Amino acid sequence: MRKKEYNFENAEQGAIAQHASGKTRITIRIDTDILDFFRKRVHEAGGGNYQTLINEALREYVQQMDSALEKKLRKVIREELEVIAK
Repeated sequence: MRKKEYNFENAEQGAIAQHASGKTRITIRIDTDILDFFRKRVHEAGGGNYQTLINEALREYVQQMDSALEKKLRKVIREELEVIAK
């Protein structure tokens, strides 16, 4: 039986399902071919989550960029130390 009126005075607001800690929900536009690539990889692997693969790819890229920056900084510091030592 349906009520004619509902009382939402003490109702909680917000998402029904809580998101995982350390995750942020955003809306972005991804090129179709890129999304298809990740979805295909998940399908070929027999299941999984394409969003996880995208996160892993982005994390790997960030680590490579950090590594490249570290190498560049070390090179500059070595060169500067050589100049100072002369």
